[in-house]
Amino acid sequence: MEENDLEKVTLRLPARYVRALDFLVKADDFPSRSEAIRAAIRDFIYARVDLVADKMKKMEEAERTLASIEEMEQRYLRK
Repeated sequence: MEENDLEKVTLRLPARYVRALDFLVKADDFPSRSEAIRAAIRDFIYARVDLVADKMKKMEEAERTLASIEEMEQRYLRK
């Protein structure tokens, strides 16, 4: 990731989150708070994208099922 691709975002976190970030940095899990936050956001986005994609597939399937039911009602239950 190039430096000019990054945008600055300011946020407020509970003190316990900041302490946890600092622990991860001190334990050499991440080189900085910023890198730890970037990794957390990246992981969150990937997980949410998968979740939303699954929801969309289920909605499309439900719409197809409903259309099929409506077609059967019109065909067999005409009054």
